[in-house]
Amino acid sequence: MKRLTTVAATGLGLAALGLPPIAAEAQIKFDTTRVTCADYLAMSPTDARLFSAFISGWFNQKTGHVTVDLSEYERNVASVRNWCAGNPLETVYAGLERARVASGK
Repeated sequence: MKRLTTVAATGLGLAALGLPPIAAEAQIKFDTTRVTCADYLAMSPTDARLFSAFISGWFNQKTGHVTVDLSEYERNVASVRNWCAGNPLETVYAGLERARVASGK
């Protein structure tokens, strides 16, 4: 039952990202490193919030941050969206990686 619940929850999360529904027993993979800025900016507000939360967690883990500052989170999301507006063919991860390198972490 736990596996089915996890698969169902994951399926709902993927549906929120605009991906097609899948069978409960299918392998679920979504390569977030391939999401372009154009893809990100075209997401619905709900999908963009979910994706932003995921990439924020990834970036914070990469840079060793273990706390969440919601004001800083909102500024970071706005910064990524602004960068993406000028770089629609780049991946979101490329922008985050540039920011990580620039920060020295």
